[in-house]
Amino acid sequence: MSEYRKEEIADWYDQHSKSILTFILLMVKDYQQAEDLTHDTFVKAYLYYDSFKNHSSEKTWLFSIAHNLTVDFLRKRKPSIFFKEFFLSQKDNNNLLPEEIIKIKENSYEFYKALGEIKDTYRKVIVLRKIKGFSIEDTAKILSWSESKVKSTLFRAIPVLKKQLIKEGFLNEEAIRRY
Repeated sequence: MSEYRKEEIADWYDQHSKSILTFILLMVKDYQQAEDLTHDTFVKAYLYYDSFKNHSSEKTWLFSIAHNLTVDFLRKRKPSIFFKEFFLSQKDNNNLLPEEIIKIKENSYEFYKALGEIKDTYRKVIVLRKIKGFSIEDTAKILSWSESKVKSTLFRAIPVLKKQLIKEGFLNEEAIRRY
């Protein structure tokens, strides 16, 4: 069983670690700490493997572990004042012109900078639902919320993010009509 568990966790790591790292990074805004918490997520998954009952996908279960570890970490430290640039767009950069790549990087930075300025609960639900693409049900499981709380929080979060993007000078009235 132990060898099987190691292989399964290793497969899950290959499939989900980058996504979990990004999720944690959006919460803690520190790359080294996000890497540590990502590692801790998979260690905890290994240790508690027997408690995984397949009531949800392994991805949802891993994100729940990552969320809980991140919340515990954030409770133990004071909030950071500075938002660091931490990752670039995950689009296929092979077919883009250099000017397009630069624009994507600039837009990603501005978007995530604005995302880092909004309330933590809003940021979590936007990241999970809109960036990571989790269903309402999976997002509720990850955050230990009801599905209605996920829906209502997302409904309130989107206008707040748009307002922050306007404040940062990233969006104008024309751009808002497209969102």
